[in-house]
Amino acid sequence: MFRGAEPVAAVAAQLVTVTGDRLRRDPKTAEKAESRLGLLKKALAPARVKAAQRFQEKFLVAGNLVSWGFHGIAFAPGEDATELWPGVAEALYRLRQAHRLTGHTDFLLVKDVTPAQSGLERLRRHSYRPLETEPNMVLEINPAWKTYEDYLAALDAKYRRNAKDQQKKLASAGCVVEPLTNLEPYTRRLHQLYLNVIANAAVRLVTLPERYLPGLASALGNDFRCNVVRRGEQILGFVTSLRDGDTAIGYYIGFDREASDSGLPIYLRLLHSTIADAIDWRCKRLSLGRTALEPKAALGAKPEPMSVWIRHRVPVMNYILRGLLGNVTHAEAPERSPFKKLTANQTSV
Repeated sequence: MFRGAEPVAAVAAQLVTVTGDRLRRDPKTAEKAESRLGLLKKALAPARVKAAQRFQEKFLVAGNLVSWGFHGIAFAPGEDATELWPGVAEALYRLRQAHRLTGHTDFLLVKDVTPAQSGLERLRRHSYRPLETEPNMVLEINPAWKTYEDYLAALDAKYRRNAKDQQKKLASAGCVVEPLTNLEPYTRRLHQLYLNVIANAAVRLVTLPERYLPGLASALGNDFRCNVVRRGEQILGFVTSLRDGDTAIGYYIGFDREASDSGLPIYLRLLHSTIADAIDWRCKRLSLGRTALEPKAALGAKPEPMSVWIRHRVPVMNYILRGLLGNVTHAEAPERSPFKKLTANQTSV
């Protein structure tokens, strides 16, 4: 987007076809709803399955479907975003029109808006409506933490003991947590562990190909890390961390569900390893994403609200969407305070 010869904004978008098999309700929510429906549930089940099988819609997404955060739109420094949002809506409209030969794109989506973005109400004039999603869980890294041990020392006794107990359980089972510097020999195993996790996701608009993580590691160099839980020669779990300026990102994760269900705290230890990476990188914050809110809150992460803004190409459908979006709920992050309370004579760093 230009004002005269001066570039003032950029939009990066992805076009994706979403099918019904990639959308399903959260199992806990589904169980509660079905217990209330009783016999009616059984009567409606065949129709529900057929509707899911027939669902196929094209989405044009301003943002990145393999990450979270406001990554699809950038405004030039010093520009007033309020003046530029109508231009963003126009750019997305033109992109949608340009792809009409490949079929109608039904939904336009501006992904993962946070409170840091201003002027969004201008999108309402273009029939966009907000839908609040699960929050991004963010751990602020205290500058006083020079090592992971400093983070542990900042926890109160209960949470510090839990963290150490996790380490002991893994050690007693013959497991070690270590960095994986060369992903190439383990590409298939890492992808298998990733699929174990994403298979249970309520919404999985995209699935990473097998070569994605090794390719990302090669592209990012020192801004990429992978930590694994290993027992002997077998990798039981992995997590990746990315560095984006002064923000560390706890990115994709995968683990052996059978080993985890046996009592090994694989997932929790992998989360802790991303904290160690963030501290070692001297980052100011660790972004952990919008899933598994409870364990991330127990690490000290706090919720950062996120929403998507959505519209349908058919004007009448936007009126229907307004009512539907008002009834959509999402999980709320629990309140947790894992750090030591400061006394009157102490101050935070």
